[in-house]
Amino acid sequence: MGILEVNRLYKSFGSHEVLKGLDMDVPEHSIFGFVGQNGAGKTTTMKIILGLLKPDSGSVTVCGEKVTYGETRTNRFIGFLPDVPEFYGYMRPLEYLKLCGEITGIEKNRIRSRSEELLELVGLKNEKKRIGGFSRGMKQRLGIAQALLNEPKILICDEPTSALDPVGRKEILDILLAAKGKTTILFSTHILSDVERICDHIAVLHGGRLALCGTLSEIKERHRYNGFVLEFGNEETASMFYDIEELKHPSVNMSRDGNTVTVLTGDRGMGGNFLLDVLSRRRIVPLKFTVLEPTLESLFMEVVR
Repeated sequence: MGILEVNRLYKSFGSHEVLKGLDMDVPEHSIFGFVGQNGAGKTTTMKIILGLLKPDSGSVTVCGEKVTYGETRTNRFIGFLPDVPEFYGYMRPLEYLKLCGEITGIEKNRIRSRSEELLELVGLKNEKKRIGGFSRGMKQRLGIAQALLNEPKILICDEPTSALDPVGRKEILDILLAAKGKTTILFSTHILSDVERICDHIAVLHGGRLALCGTLSEIKERHRYNGFVLEFGNEETASMFYDIEELKHPSVNMSRDGNTVTVLTGDRGMGGNFLLDVLSRRRIVPLKFTVLEPTLESLFMEVVR
């Protein structure tokens, strides 16, 4: 049982079906990458999880309690960072977190120490500037501090890195990794490189359902294909290998670029051992023999076409 469970979730807007029986189980203390194209339904799902949007049918459970639309009791377990967080621009970071702490009912003698602890986590402890003068990245970091203020069981982040430069993205990803030990993170994004860097579980939303779900290694193993890149000492040797009649098979797709040959095969019996045997019998020795691993990008493109 996950800390967050989504069961048979349906949601339409008019005639447009956004979610079509979505099932999702988020393990505790994971960084769960919730991936999909813009408009795939990620934000709709998160609004339903937060009790801000009513599903047509299905259920959501947070920490064992059912989410009810309009009744946000389960939100005591959740910290939320929207894609564009809003602040009082005239405040300074510590002032803002103290206000948030008072609103959420944190004990007064705990608010300051907790606020300072989080500002240090997000690299804003010594920042005296008013929030109105913050960069987009600084506001995102302050938003994470605010979302973590009440020590939530689940931190939901909606596209937290989408409008940031590479430095700002790295800062946010490092903060999420640091927070992982104390909370579970649902990380909604369409930036696949960010997912590969920090997420230990991945779900790809497409067509209103999960097209892929599991750890990255599990997903790659389920969708593994036989792909190999062979680099030879010269073009003549590469051409000799490329022209081997034994490799002219319907299940084998070969391409050559100079002294490099790429082999893709859908036949498990014509994998690495087979190619090595072909090379050995003809006494052809490649400089490099590389097994191609499917990337998250290639898997994503395969399921969203």
